[in-house]
Amino acid sequence: MGNRLSKIVTKTGDDGTTGLAGGQRIRKDHIRMETMGTVDELNCFVGLFIETLETSNPLREIYIQIQNDLFDLGGELAMPEYTMINEHHCEYLENHVEHFNEPLKPLKDFILPSGSEALARCHIVRSVTRRAERNMVSLAAVEPINANGQKYLNRLSDFAFVSARWLAHVNGEPEVLWKQSKIKTK
Repeated sequence: MGNRLSKIVTKTGDDGTTGLAGGQRIRKDHIRMETMGTVDELNCFVGLFIETLETSNPLREIYIQIQNDLFDLGGELAMPEYTMINEHHCEYLENHVEHFNEPLKPLKDFILPSGSEALARCHIVRSVTRRAERNMVSLAAVEPINANGQKYLNRLSDFAFVSARWLAHVNGEPEVLWKQSKIKTK
């Protein structure tokens, strides 16, 4: 890669545009940039979640791989002519969803995004993943995208949900269940 990132202040974005990897300039509020930014934000939250996991926790290596996949997805968004996320990425997550969901009791109630710091951070990953997925849907409505990127985000939100439940299970933490409000309404 050489010295591609040696000059940080370029001033080329002062006019409200930014450059894609192929040289095309688009507005910073374009849905492609919103999607790229949300995927980047998601990657940051995955990093924060990883820091709550012991080095021996099997989720740690999986989420490190997810960070790399999200970086690839961001690259794919920055270079629309390239495809980096494929069906194997989606299958990877599907297999982990099945594996980590196996020891869990069936859900009978909604779970609140709460609990320990690790569980709360994992739920943030799930929530931001859903936003990134919504952004991908909006982008796909105006430009062609690799459908596997959108599918990957859908699987990742499932995996984050199962990960939070699995962490509660293995750590002996009760899941915080939703209870209907008892506040009277008119």
